[in-house]
Amino acid sequence: MKHAQTVLFLGDGMADEPVAELGGRTPLQAANTPNMDWIAAHGRCGQMLTLPDGFPTSSDVANMSVLGGDLATELCGRGPLEAASQGIEMGPDDVVFRMNLVTVAPDGTLKDFSGGHVGAAEQHEAIELLNAKIADSWMGNPGESIRFYAGVSYRNLVLLHGAAFSGREVAYDKPDDNSGNPVAEHLPRAKSPAGEYTAAVLRDIIAKAAEVLKGRNANGVWPWSGGKAGAIHSVSARYGIRGAIVAAVDVINGLGRTMGLDVIKVPGATGYIDTNYEGKADAAIKAIRDGYDFVYVHIESTDEVSHEQNLKLKLKTLEDFDGRLIGRVRAALGDKVPARRGAGRGADIRRDRRAGGRARPPEGRRAHGPSAGVKDERRIQCEDGEAGGRRGHLRAHTRAYYRARAPLVGQRGGEHRPLPRGRGA
Repeated sequence: MKHAQTVLFLGDGMADEPVAELGGRTPLQAANTPNMDWIAAHGRCGQMLTLPDGFPTSSDVANMSVLGGDLATELCGRGPLEAASQGIEMGPDDVVFRMNLVTVAPDGTLKDFSGGHVGAAEQHEAIELLNAKIADSWMGNPGESIRFYAGVSYRNLVLLHGAAFSGREVAYDKPDDNSGNPVAEHLPRAKSPAGEYTAAVLRDIIAKAAEVLKGRNANGVWPWSGGKAGAIHSVSARYGIRGAIVAAVDVINGLGRTMGLDVIKVPGATGYIDTNYEGKADAAIKAIRDGYDFVYVHIESTDEVSHEQNLKLKLKTLEDFDGRLIGRVRAALGDKVPARRGAGRGADIRRDRRAGGRARPPEGRRAHGPSAGVKDERRIQCEDGEAGGRRGHLRAHTRAYYRARAPLVGQRGGEHRPLPRGRGA
């Protein structure tokens, strides 16, 4: 069966609230986005909820929703997904936590959740120090061990090996939601007695890291969103398609890998405002021309500038996303997209730029197809579009394009891919 070809552009944290500086408009409304507006005017439009109540307002949750994951059974935390992206083997007694390199102010408050968007050289030096000064000399129960792994910029990992460790039973606060707050009030803590030991070890790591990294710009660590290896359904197997993912950050690449999508790495993809938009566009174009049915193109920079509460950069990033990425793909593949080729654009999480945090209600999504009479990227129009407001995932992109018609919220099923297992030292 010949499948329609689809490119889905995902601007992480792209949606926002109306702001006074823009005359009561959202950044999406104010930015110059002719390519997104073209998709809106020629597509099915509506809203979707990617962050259901009861789940963290986090990118792993939202992107898994967009790709059709079953959050109740498949959500495993950022740690295991980022480990999968890096090819870190996880055994049954391994728990991996995402670990930010952060900047803590002299008064003990969180100054920067990204450690000043720490560069690669400083990042790798910090991880080497943590392994040499903490992991290599750590004394736990017999057979237990700790290891730190470098990821992308401030996004790193700490792996705890031992039967007594738990990810599910540890409560955490997200660093990007706590800028300016006292770090001591947001330390890992146990949800139950089963999580007491793990939470205590994480707090010990935080305290020791503060001494090891003292005097550096990124002078602390913040472990969060831990878990064990699990099983996630394969998008490719479920729909009988060949899919690929183009992203900079490990959590998205790991999610794509575990869901059966080929990970296409792009040189210069940084996850920030200096990312290689053109390189990502060219990767998507090549993937379509090479015969991929589905290409998921993720942009992190829109999320980062929202956390920074930087309106000027938010507008610039939206326009770069629109012109340098979406526009380049449009120019190469053409506006008159054949009936069996589609293009979509979505925002996984709505940001409140004023607070730098996350919120649940969506701003809008587009699926290229019959016109719904919507002319641009405005939430007030999208909610009246053909697709309306839906809960659940973007089934339009992962099923309807391939099997003609299906609801946005569909049945479970399909092959499940286990996260990599094995000794994770």
